[in-house]
Amino acid sequence: MIPLGDSTRRPAKLPVVTLVIIALNAFVFFLELLRGDAFILRWSLLPAHIKTGHGVITIFTSMFLHAGWEHIIGNMVFFWAFAPEMEDVMGSLRFLLFYLLGGLLSALAQVAVNPASTIPSLGASGAIAAVMGAFVVTYPRDRIRTVLFFGFFVRVAYVPAVLLMGLWFLTQLFSGVGALAQVQTGGGVAYMAHIGGFVFGTLTGRLFEPSGRRRLRQLR
Repeated sequence: MIPLGDSTRRPAKLPVVTLVIIALNAFVFFLELLRGDAFILRWSLLPAHIKTGHGVITIFTSMFLHAGWEHIIGNMVFFWAFAPEMEDVMGSLRFLLFYLLGGLLSALAQVAVNPASTIPSLGASGAIAAVMGAFVVTYPRDRIRTVLFFGFFVRVAYVPAVLLMGLWFLTQLFSGVGALAQVQTGGGVAYMAHIGGFVFGTLTGRLFEPSGRRRLRQLR
């Protein structure tokens, strides 16, 4: 499943922070291509280093790195599908803070699962999962234009956000449990970062809305 965007609503304002985050990820990826593996290793998160108090800055920098074209394109497609609406409802500065906190806490969740790992961890997936979590509690009934794959058959359908996110989260959860058995070998997808980011988003997303909007929700 590849979400393309919310077909139910459109943001009232240009999502400036969303566009800046996408541009920053693209710029950092260009630096990766230019400077190679040494640059990636320097700024990626290594749980074993964090455990010993080294490379703490990489908790932040790793969320702007990607492992390849498929990784960054996939992440940015998911981000664009949900971020404009959340920036619109939170406001640009609150949304930026929410995104960064989601990325930081999801990275720490991954470290907590395997603190001895020396496998580099990188990517915006945890922060994007936080945005998805906030979206599903804010607009659960919105219909998401989604590309569905059935073997060789491809079709576009309009899937309720709560169903789409629910299936995505269950996939991450079951995959994450399976990955725990291989935690000593490392590598693969940082499922715990996805899970941690999504849970953070669902629990705190509403708190980043302006106080006036929160009061309006309570009165309904």
